[in-house]
Amino acid sequence: MDVFDGLPDPIIVDILNKVGDVKTLLRCTSLSKRFSSLVPQSESLILRLDHPDSDSPFTSIFQSLFKSFHGLFSLFSKPAKPIPVTALSPSLPSKILSPFDKIRSLDVELHGGDVKLEKGAAVKWKAEFGKTLKSCVVVAFRSAATVSSPVAVDGESDAEFVTGLKTRVVWTISALMAASSRHYLMREVVKEHVEMESLIMRDVEGEGTVVMDAEGLKEFRNTEARVEDEERVVKNSRSVVPSVRMSMRHAPSLKLKSGICLESATLVIIRPSGEYSDVVGDDAELATEAFAGDCMYGEAVVALLKCKKNALEMNSF
Repeated sequence: MDVFDGLPDPIIVDILNKVGDVKTLLRCTSLSKRFSSLVPQSESLILRLDHPDSDSPFTSIFQSLFKSFHGLFSLFSKPAKPIPVTALSPSLPSKILSPFDKIRSLDVELHGGDVKLEKGAAVKWKAEFGKTLKSCVVVAFRSAATVSSPVAVDGESDAEFVTGLKTRVVWTISALMAASSRHYLMREVVKEHVEMESLIMRDVEGEGTVVMDAEGLKEFRNTEARVEDEERVVKNSRSVVPSVRMSMRHAPSLKLKSGICLESATLVIIRPSGEYSDVVGDDAELATEAFAGDCMYGEAVVALLKCKKNALEMNSF
């Protein structure tokens, strides 16, 4: 018996939790009967969907072990183009994670972002969900450049404001659709893994993040969806976005302390209307927490919070 065989099972499981990566852990099940029995006990997992790693020497082993899982191979092989979230079925991550029975923390990584933008533009968003959207914060800008001198801002003409407003609304709707698509993708996983207390979905490009905490996960499992809402969910391959109220702040040109100037910088803070309107705190707290630790976007949020707030409302879709 070697030293590794002498380690107690709880220590092995703790090591597996540090590994996290689902693909690696599933490979480990072929090492021995002991690993095959301990891997399913992993509590902290990282699931990389549409991961471009088809050249791995373990690919053939992995495929042979899980050839019964329809669609699993294309997920872990390099596609010609990134697979959009709306093209992935909720049954797919559910099948991949079916060997695990004690998931408490799940971090899902997608291959790319979902919001289509013009060249040079950037958007970043963070959304929190329970049974439906709880909040969403969107920061976007048309372009960014490093400047060494003060930037003169003459303001926008009426025509420029209208055109810019249309663009900002499109950015916001796109972010909400991306968030609801990701929420929909994990619906079966959330229902099946009742011990899960934290779910985070993000893309490798850092565009958007969906968060579900223990309270939100419990709410999702314990709420029966209305028949008409369920039909819309299945038809659109995304969760229903409720009627929302938005506070939008905008600066034609925003000079950050770091020396970066953002053109047409926008901050949108979104909350559901009606019964969910009092779930979260004020705009400043919600926005700053959403981008805490992100230097440029966090700095942009602080600056944009000083700008005039415009209130908008949007119907459910």
